[in-house]
Amino acid sequence: MPRRHVRVTGAPQAPLCAALRALRTELGVPGSFPADVLAEVGPPARLPAHDATDIPLFTIDPPSAEDLDQAMHLSRRERGGYRVQYAIADVAAFVTLGGALDAEAHRRVTTLYFPDGKVPLHPPPLSEGAASLLPGQTCPAVLWTIDLGPDGRTEVTDVRRALVRSRAKLDYATAQHRIDDGTAEEPLALLKEVGTLREALEAERGGISLNVPEQEIVEKDGTYELAYRAPLPADGWNAQISLLTGMAAADMMLDHGTGVLRTLPAAPDGAVGRLRRTARALRIDWPHHVSYAALVRSLDPRLPHHAAFLQECTTLLRGAGYTVFRDGVLPEVTAHAAVAAPYAHCTAPLRRLVDRYATEICLAAAAGLPTPEWVLAALDALPKEMAEGSRRAATVERECVDIVEAALLKGRIGDLFEACVVDVTEHDPTVGTVQLESPAVFARVSGGTTPLPLGERLRVRLTRADPGTAKAQFEPA
Repeated sequence: MPRRHVRVTGAPQAPLCAALRALRTELGVPGSFPADVLAEVGPPARLPAHDATDIPLFTIDPPSAEDLDQAMHLSRRERGGYRVQYAIADVAAFVTLGGALDAEAHRRVTTLYFPDGKVPLHPPPLSEGAASLLPGQTCPAVLWTIDLGPDGRTEVTDVRRALVRSRAKLDYATAQHRIDDGTAEEPLALLKEVGTLREALEAERGGISLNVPEQEIVEKDGTYELAYRAPLPADGWNAQISLLTGMAAADMMLDHGTGVLRTLPAAPDGAVGRLRRTARALRIDWPHHVSYAALVRSLDPRLPHHAAFLQECTTLLRGAGYTVFRDGVLPEVTAHAAVAAPYAHCTAPLRRLVDRYATEICLAAAAGLPTPEWVLAALDALPKEMAEGSRRAATVERECVDIVEAALLKGRIGDLFEACVVDVTEHDPTVGTVQLESPAVFARVSGGTTPLPLGERLRVRLTRADPGTAKAQFEPA
């Protein structure tokens, strides 16, 4: 069952740290950066001619983040509609083609997130320093300017290299608070207006953004507390700006005839049928005339049976990949089923390898130039590289969640917990997954003699939990 990212604040305890070190070794996770890679970290090889430092950009990220890929500015257009200016870190300005830094990025592929720290794609002096869109720092960026109509639809797109300087670093809670209490200046206040319009367009085209709570572990007084964190509306509005840019990039590459898309085929009928059976088991009314996307938007993740269904909905998002095309020969599948439109990854180059290449193709397309040869040379290998990197990242996330949950519950073997059954194995309905009310844990449940009641409350007993050897496991009480 797909998991959510787990965030840990505070210092992890020794048993957890030992288990996480063992996981790094087991998965062959890269360690520190080699000396020749660090030696290449320096000032940008080139500075763009276009100066956009007068644009008062701002960033919205988790409070502790320093690798800031995106900064934005939103404004109203004189003739109606909106202008979105979205600056993306220009990693290519710092990376020498074929050098040690470039090779290391291809080895790592993505930033990996562990509860006790991250394993970055690029050295921190670059990703959290020279290339990061930190407030007050003038640096090269790729500046997207997307003009929207009054209804939020894209009208004109431009992308070019530019010097930028962000003015403010906000976190989601601060941004939400300022918008809600009316103290946000117009560029931030418009995030709600533009984000809401883009969400309406997403609904219109049949796209879907799953609002599934995150697990959050907090260190307190030498132990852990764990809770669920539901995304704020500002999370969704911010994501819509990134989606807008990714869709613009995909359209630009399709027109250019060369590119790399993030694609997801439509879910097979069998998967949708299983989801409908799950909805019936959870007593969720899903009339046949109501689309999957419309149903999901009607759910409240605070309700246990709705949260259970949302977790099951993530199964329809499996199978996403990267699709390369060139020379005007378009692929059979160009859309991402969840976005319900062509889409590309281009807004997180500090943390994801493919974004650097997609960006270069878009810059060439916007300038009416051929795609750079160094991009074409790497293009065909990117899908496999990204697939392997994504699998490793997913494994890290899944195993880290299991380790943290086991560490949290160690010493409580035999204790009883109130839970909700959120998943039942199709071929063996006595086995499934429960979501504990407290602490906020998802874990396997088995050992009963009767089918598990999907979507119902269930008292369970902890039978195993050891962060070094065993995942948390429960049985019906």
